[in-house]
Amino acid sequence: MAFINYVTQIQFDFGAVRQLKAECDRVGITRPLIVTDQGVKAAGVLQKAIDALQGLPHAIFDQTPSNPTEAAVRAAVKIYKEQGCDGLIAVGGGSAIDCAKGVAIAATHDGPLTHYATIEGGSPRITEKVAPLIAVPTTSGTGSEVARGAIIIVDDHRKLGFHSWHLVPRTAICDPELTLGLPPRLTAATGMDAVAHCMETFMAAAFNPPADGIALDGLERGWSHIERATRDGSDREARRQLMSASMQGAMAFQKGLGCVHSLSHSLGGVNPQLHHGTLNAMFLPAVVRFNAQAESVQSEHRLERMAHAMGLTSADDIPEAIRDMNARLGLPTGLAAMGVQRDWFGKIIEGALADHCHKTNPRLATAQDYEEMLATSL
Repeated sequence: MAFINYVTQIQFDFGAVRQLKAECDRVGITRPLIVTDQGVKAAGVLQKAIDALQGLPHAIFDQTPSNPTEAAVRAAVKIYKEQGCDGLIAVGGGSAIDCAKGVAIAATHDGPLTHYATIEGGSPRITEKVAPLIAVPTTSGTGSEVARGAIIIVDDHRKLGFHSWHLVPRTAICDPELTLGLPPRLTAATGMDAVAHCMETFMAAAFNPPADGIALDGLERGWSHIERATRDGSDREARRQLMSASMQGAMAFQKGLGCVHSLSHSLGGVNPQLHHGTLNAMFLPAVVRFNAQAESVQSEHRLERMAHAMGLTSADDIPEAIRDMNARLGLPTGLAAMGVQRDWFGKIIEGALADHCHKTNPRLATAQDYEEMLATSL
């Protein structure tokens, strides 16, 4: 049976962050914990959010790592409880938002965080008791501000997903103005993350025509504006379109993702210093080729429809077009350029086969398939 859910309240416009206090009032948050990171703080974006609170009492956790960890969640929960907070505001990229979702669980539910991981059967254990969350994205990549999931590296070094409709932020405040100062390399990497979400969820087999339409439109917006946003960070229209693509990819990936994310989640657990969006960009060409043989992809002409949205003449051109785009954006030429070694393959494959995205790929991958994708992407 198809399950279709759209999704939460979204404020989308230049200057939307100024609605933060009103949204706290609407949601009923009187003393938020702001979850962010040092980069957002140094860029002055955190201060914009604080100013928008108009004096509302708050606490701050600004130590979110580039890939959120269970240890960071524990540290934030400690502040949340000590300061008597009753809600969360995430200000940052996907890492800060996912960290805040981990806090929303851990501050209100007993037991270790892994008890609530999707592959541990934990989704039904996440209840409406979760702390209310408002998300203010500062990158255009993960779309976590409108998603029901979070990815967190737990204490045993696995990179696990946590999924529940209770985790969807009560409000997403999407202000493209907050992304204007994003450096070119981070713009490119997070932008390709958004493109990957649109492409991979569109290829997923689940029946969800609204998600397909949203993903395809998001792909067209993201693909046609990512170079502009990377080349000129002050291009307001490009920033607006890229933030929309990011939001749309996450609105659509309730269908499920696939091998791109199985591999990037696993490899991100092996080496947490690797950027998730960059990994997605590296894996996309190989996974598109692999998925071309899937019955559902062929019967619904999904690659041809993606090629049209990307302005390409043939579905066969997609993998090379992605590689060319990565090169033009200044991203690595492959996994080897990111320091990935062949002797990591066994551990990466083991994690990919266990990942929550593995079974929603339109064509079920074997260990040998994953090895070939890794080798092609190296």
